[in-house]
Amino acid sequence: MSMKETSRPQRPIEDRRLLEAPFPGEPPFINSDPWRVLRIMGEFVMGFDELADLGPAVTVFGSARTRPEEPMYLKAVETTRLLGETGFAIITGGGPGIMEAGNKGASEAGAVSVGLGIELPFEQSLNEYVNLELEFRYFFARKTMFLKYAQAYVVFPGGWGTMDEMMEALTLVQTDKIQHFPIILFGSDYWQGLLDWFREQMLGGEKISPEDFDLFSVTDSPDEVVDIVVKSFDARKERHEVKDGLG
Repeated sequence: MSMKETSRPQRPIEDRRLLEAPFPGEPPFINSDPWRVLRIMGEFVMGFDELADLGPAVTVFGSARTRPEEPMYLKAVETTRLLGETGFAIITGGGPGIMEAGNKGASEAGAVSVGLGIELPFEQSLNEYVNLELEFRYFFARKTMFLKYAQAYVVFPGGWGTMDEMMEALTLVQTDKIQHFPIILFGSDYWQGLLDWFREQMLGGEKISPEDFDLFSVTDSPDEVVDIVVKSFDARKERHEVKDGLG
């Protein structure tokens, strides 16, 4: 069932107000949007301030519809517990499903469990396993926090939101906007059809290059996730140490 088909009560949200085009006869945008910039700036300041001392972290994405009894939920709990035990905080969107599983695994490991909530047309509270919560009105401010404070993305099976966040990260790595960022797709059966399409349509049509497949890893193993993340983080530390020594 799509979000438009739901019978849940709708409420005005700031992202929608920002993206709505004015109708003829309405006050010109300069009477409201410039002031909205201050609220946007406030969200960035809040996020930067709250997360500045977070330390190494991994962002986890996946479907909000995944139920606690499903195997993928349990795999997400195991993966984030292992990451937490290794010393990484876990960042999620703070909602149900895979997000809840990610925060639960972090909580079981005694790690910092971050939930970055978002204002939606329907009410959605943060899950009970979040111990550092931030609420955002704007998706783009929230997505910046997912990226900025993470050493890696672990992407479990999900829907539109998961695809959006994964594709943005792939684009930023491919364009060299970020350089330290392993992107790990968990659940080979789920992702295989998309990977086939990448190869047949995007690569076959010369829309991407063969080396673009090096931008991500695919696994079904929580231990392999930890291994990829740790190796990437250690390599980044080594580069910084060499750079500091030369500086």
